[in-house]
Amino acid sequence: MGDLAIPLVYEKDGPLATFTLNRPNARNALTPELVCRLADAVRDFVEDPNLRVAILTGTGDKAFCSGGDLGTMLPLMSGDRPAADEWDRRVLEEPFVMAASSLRDFPIDKPIVAAINGACLAGGMEMVLGTDIRIAAEHAIFGLPEVRRAVIPFAGSLVRLPRQVPHCVAMELLLTGEHISAAQAHRIGLVNHVVPAQEVLPKARALAQLIAANGPVAVQAVKHAVQAASGRPLDEGFRIEDEAKRLVMSSEDAREGPRAFMEKREPRYLGR
Repeated sequence: MGDLAIPLVYEKDGPLATFTLNRPNARNALTPELVCRLADAVRDFVEDPNLRVAILTGTGDKAFCSGGDLGTMLPLMSGDRPAADEWDRRVLEEPFVMAASSLRDFPIDKPIVAAINGACLAGGMEMVLGTDIRIAAEHAIFGLPEVRRAVIPFAGSLVRLPRQVPHCVAMELLLTGEHISAAQAHRIGLVNHVVPAQEVLPKARALAQLIAANGPVAVQAVKHAVQAASGRPLDEGFRIEDEAKRLVMSSEDAREGPRAFMEKREPRYLGR
């Protein structure tokens, strides 16, 4: 898929965007150039009013993403090597790059579907924790092995993983560095579906298209409210939900949806 010289392929198809990590010979490991390109693509996805849902995947069938590249990314982050080019400089000097590329601490109200085509480890698994719906190949594995290298996951996992799976399961993954199978990931609720490898991307696209056909104001309000209310007391969460209701019910789409149903036709949502 795409030009193998380009470490990230960013494609648009109607309301769908696809981010493809494109370093199959290196298990789609994250280099400074790749994370910069991914961050820029994520920002474009957020800002493009024609895009409603994104798919995040990798090239090949070996790995979705094996994490930060041990020869370029991690030595740069630890200070073991100085910045050598503009990609390196951006990683060190633009907080936006790490935030957007890891889907952490960067506002994204549009849904993201992960199509996990192989090993999903370290920084790759951290990105997946920032997605909303996850489809995994039967042969995929998941893990956060950072402690084995005397470092920690720092792209959201220490906060997100214990909120998405039971506490003791999260701690075992984080403290041992052991990996789990796709079947185990499904059992603990880390992924939605496990399918044969050739069905991963079609399944992800089908789900993305279902979401894209829904009212975009409502879809984005749902994601925003769920994220904003996470970890908050109930009364604060209900206020967030009330504000989402106010926003959605005052939209043109909220009038179009019931009208189309009564008129027995497909709705024409405008996103406003």
